[in-house]
Amino acid sequence: MATTSKVVVATTVALSFISFWRGAAIVLSDLASTMYYVGGITESAIGKSAPWFVLSVMFFSFAVRSIYMESCGMFVRGGVYVVVRDSIGPSMAKLSVSALVVDYILTGPISAVSAGQYLGHLVNEMAELAQVPLHVTPNLFAVFFAVVVTAWFWRSNIRGIHESSGHALHIMQITTVMVVCMLIWCGVTLLIRGGAPLPPPPLPSNLTMNEESLGWLHGTFWAQLPVVLMVVGFGHSLLAMSGFETLAQVYREIAYPKLKNLRITANIVCIYATLSTGLLSILAVMIIPDSIRPQYKDNLLGGLAMSLEGPHMLKLIFHIFVVIVGVLILSGAVNTSLIGANGVLNRVAEDGVLLNWFRKPHVKFGTTFRIVNMITLLQVATIIGSQGDLYLLGEAYAFGVVWSFFLKGLGVLALRFQRTDQEYKTPFNLHFGGREWPIGLGLTVGALFFVAIANLFTKKIATIYGISFTLLLFALFIVSEKVNKRRAKVGAKKGLEEFNLDHQPQVDVAHLKARPGCVLVALRDYNNMEHLKRVLEKTNLRRHDVVVMTVHPISAGAGEFELQDEQLFGTYEQELFSRVVTVAEREGKPVELLVVPASDPFGAMCQAAATLKASRLVTGISARMVSDELARRIGLAWEQLPEPRHPFSLEIISPDRKPTYVNLGPHPPRLWPEDVDRLHDVWLTLTEREGLGSKLHHRDVVGVALRRLEQELESPEEKAEILKLMKDEMGRG
Repeated sequence: MATTSKVVVATTVALSFISFWRGAAIVLSDLASTMYYVGGITESAIGKSAPWFVLSVMFFSFAVRSIYMESCGMFVRGGVYVVVRDSIGPSMAKLSVSALVVDYILTGPISAVSAGQYLGHLVNEMAELAQVPLHVTPNLFAVFFAVVVTAWFWRSNIRGIHESSGHALHIMQITTVMVVCMLIWCGVTLLIRGGAPLPPPPLPSNLTMNEESLGWLHGTFWAQLPVVLMVVGFGHSLLAMSGFETLAQVYREIAYPKLKNLRITANIVCIYATLSTGLLSILAVMIIPDSIRPQYKDNLLGGLAMSLEGPHMLKLIFHIFVVIVGVLILSGAVNTSLIGANGVLNRVAEDGVLLNWFRKPHVKFGTTFRIVNMITLLQVATIIGSQGDLYLLGEAYAFGVVWSFFLKGLGVLALRFQRTDQEYKTPFNLHFGGREWPIGLGLTVGALFFVAIANLFTKKIATIYGISFTLLLFALFIVSEKVNKRRAKVGAKKGLEEFNLDHQPQVDVAHLKARPGCVLVALRDYNNMEHLKRVLEKTNLRRHDVVVMTVHPISAGAGEFELQDEQLFGTYEQELFSRVVTVAEREGKPVELLVVPASDPFGAMCQAAATLKASRLVTGISARMVSDELARRIGLAWEQLPEPRHPFSLEIISPDRKPTYVNLGPHPPRLWPEDVDRLHDVWLTLTEREGLGSKLHHRDVVGVALRRLEQELESPEEKAEILKLMKDEMGRG
């Protein structure tokens, strides 16, 4: 019988999964929010043909989507850091992730401040309409509102991914209502007006750029080249695609089947952004008169709402609705930035580039709250420091977007020549010369490179501040890595999960999210996890939960002493469960984690299965005994359980042969077909020839035979004969 003093329930935020709808909502909370400001920004930079560039960026997003799908197919945690690290090197990976973190830190402030500006102007407009003596300073109001919104989503992210993704999903549902109403009303307006001229085509001759939009290229030879002007125009519009890196971060949390759901998520994101940001930018230029459109450059959708055909009061109500939705979705981008930055820094910390102190899970919610706290403080400081100046935030925000895209694409391109295990490949690949040439991927990466260079020379503020903050973060990563190496133990391993440990006196269903009928998977060797992979592949989580258990071996007399926490959950258990998390993430299925200290591992497994009322106990093969002997040992341990014993099935899975199944507890035997025939023949003889009639059943025949066998085993002579027959029967099977 197992001797246990207390058990450990391990939890980690990594095992919280979401649907593709929630994943798409998180990404769109940032990506789709650009429809509120990108049209005005790009038109101010390149002229009236800007909407075509915005629409082309939305179509280009499908190519960038393929890059992210290919990288995630190779890496479950397929963000820019891990891709660049494994393809180009750790130094370039630190540099790329530094630029990306700057992007995330600024995403929240620019979105929240923009929302505050919308709301502040609406308050003033409504006060003026109602003739109420109320006026707020938009910049100060935007700072106050942005801080409040950031604090709200800080709380949501501390509580966990489901809380945050739930808010994002509700926001996107409301936004969709607004977008649909806007598109329908725009169509009706164009029908009433008999149409309207389209924006000028996206040709170099139609671009109107000033010194601010050309940056350091102004007055140079390059500014005279048509192809350069087209690339610069595209670069100014690329802001419409910001937030795509969040797609890689939410992939870790997307539920099974992961890659299929990622494809659905990415398609939803790209199609939605094209229909909203792309089409609304074009419709705004077509419907809002040229004479008044400049005054709506910071409120383009508000101007579009007021320029529609219809009663003035109805347009005013719709305008209010548009502003409220804008406040919601722009505020939701704060949530996206926290999720994205948290995911990136978690991955950096796993590689030893950030102190493990940051990854300590929250005691109650299991989230990496210290990273969330750090990002939130940086965002609040940015909001206060900006004093509500949206232009200042926008210029700085533009730097990290295109460079993170380019470095991610470059890493994926390099991996195409280094690895062959891609589950998904970016389309348009040619085969000649005995190898595959990724034409589509190469063209996409090349386009991103030219746009990144164009933005480097045309966005002065973004380049100066972006490079400064990027180098600062890069230096912090370098210093943190050296500190970690100095503190690291000999033989310490990177990339281990941090677990929140709940020590309990015994296995208790109240502390495990496992329903009766769950599947209990026993693990001890992290190099032998084939049985866990098969269980996760085949188990329908709507019917059965999965609990992964490991037995921490203790000596027979250890029960006399109280075990310390580090004795129950040491480095080996941490690495074992880290690998379990990796397998579970790849399948997109959550598992419960359990450590049971015991001197008898077989008894501990049976006791845990009985307590959890498991339907099945699954183990791998043992290096010390054959599967039949392993099944016998577990069966004997089950017999030692106190009455009433909970019956369950035992499955022993081997990588190279069929699984072994054993039913523990009373159960109908699986008879050979010839034995079933023999039983039926005996029954026929007794009912027809011996005259026992129809009241005799097959079970009666079996019952008499078993009682007769039991009696004959009492006789030494008959027992020897029976044992000989049993051995012959066993040899037949």
